[in-house]
Amino acid sequence: MKYGIVIFPSKTLQDLANSYRKRYDPHYALIPPHLTLKAAFETEVDAHSITEKLEAIAKKYEPFVLNIRKVSSFQPINNTIHLKAEKTPQLEGLYEDLYASLPGDKPEHPFVPHITIAQKLSNDEHSDVYGQLRMLGIEHEETIDRFHLVYQLENGSWTVYETYRLGKDPQ
Repeated sequence: MKYGIVIFPSKTLQDLANSYRKRYDPHYALIPPHLTLKAAFETEVDAHSITEKLEAIAKKYEPFVLNIRKVSSFQPINNTIHLKAEKTPQLEGLYEDLYASLPGDKPEHPFVPHITIAQKLSNDEHSDVYGQLRMLGIEHEETIDRFHLVYQLENGSWTVYETYRLGKDPQ
């Protein structure tokens, strides 16, 4: 089965991202706006053993503030435009722990926390759209207190398998 680990931001931030994704992201209908902590990975390992590892990782981290301050791009690597999140020790730690604990290869590019708003654009489209979007004044801050194990359905869409709350259990 194919899994991934993501953070779904607040409805406010999802609505902002979707206002652009509808037009510029062919994956719009497959998954809501998200910040990827661990990219899609295939495994035959049962979900129960993955769940145990994720529960342990979630307990290590307290809720943290996610800051989005600008629109950015991955060009020249690819024509993806995204809302860039500030890299925090918590985000980086979660990312490292997830890659160290779960199946799947290390990614070929360094970790850049982001929420994709446009992808698979032609060079001309990218230039035009990015030129407009980077002028947006984005000042968004929210508290993140959970992450999600998602899996891919046969139709290519993604759905939540389980949600993990950050921090130690209050009991």
